Amino acid sequence: MMKKLKLALVAAAALALALPAPAQNTRLRVAGSLVSGGQIQQNKEQPFFENFAKNTGLPIDADYKPLDVLGMKDADSLRVLKSGLFDIVALRLAQVSRDDPFLLGPDIVGLSTDYDTARKVVDAYRAPLDTRLQERHGAKLLGTYPFGPQIMFCKTPIAGLADLRGKKVRVSDQSLARFIERLDGIPVALAFTETQQALERGVVDCAITGPSSANSAGWPEVTTHVMPIGFQIHFVAYAINLKKWNALPAGQQARMAAAFQQLEADTWAYSRELWDDASRCNVGREPCKLGKRYAMKEVPVKPADQKLVRDAVGAVSLPLWAEVCDKSYDKCSATWKQVVAPVVGLR
Repeated sequence: MMKKLKLALVAAAALALALPAPAQNTRLRVAGSLVSGGQIQQNKEQPFFENFAKNTGLPIDADYKPLDVLGMKDADSLRVLKSGLFDIVALRLAQVSRDDPFLLGPDIVGLSTDYDTARKVVDAYRAPLDTRLQERHGAKLLGTYPFGPQIMFCKTPIAGLADLRGKKVRVSDQSLARFIERLDGIPVALAFTETQQALERGVVDCAITGPSSANSAGWPEVTTHVMPIGFQIHFVAYAINLKKWNALPAGQQARMAAAFQQLEADTWAYSRELWDDASRCNVGREPCKLGKRYAMKEVPVKPADQKLVRDAVGAVSLPLWAEVCDKSYDKCSATWKQVVAPVVGLR
């Protein structure tokens, strides 16, 4: 894995160095979200960075490339940021939590399963997340956005979560993997960019992602059933290399922070709009304005399945995540219980 990462970093460095070298402190190198992730990257993130000076009011431009265009996987993005190769990086928290479990804290299974709850949770976790990024990874948190509730897509008929027994299910992090195991399913960790082909070839029977991402990546072309039950919401965080941040004058820091706050607000609203639209598009309902229309079968969500996911926080995901996270950071679960537990009514 490390060999592949080194090769990816070398390739990314070559691409980055091929870009024009402007005057010092007037240009930031940005590794953005995956193109394959869909319309948030295309319609919000990319225009923001391609017009960075205008959007921030700063004499700073951005050399922007999505991670997959750079030939890197989202799981490597935290290391890419820490290396200093890129100044700003989009971090998919579920994927980079393999390097630091603390980053998964706002999105363990059963916690942030809808937009309103996710907003409260990420706001509560924002300061600890920023502190952790600064102290452990040399990075400063700039903003977040959610892909939206992550739901189940299957290429064989299912009627509920019990039907995942014995099925191979694509997951993105260990919290979700443990939950699938609890259902007697077989979790398979796959990068998002590899999943559509894995579904097509039968490497996995089902896969979990948001309806908009699935629509953009063509998952409904290789799956037949969708179950709109939210397991997580999948956050992306924008972070800047701390040395680069600290080199900016205070006034420029304030302007950049304000610009990312606006990007965050716009992207949260757009994410919800996309989620609703894609949910209709995937099953052939109107209005379908932003995505491609398919004819998947929607599986009704039973109250018992909703309870199973809701109860997962206390029964499965929090205890397992806390055990792993506390080994790498002794204040991990204590911090979570202090800032997140009151927001979601847990003790």
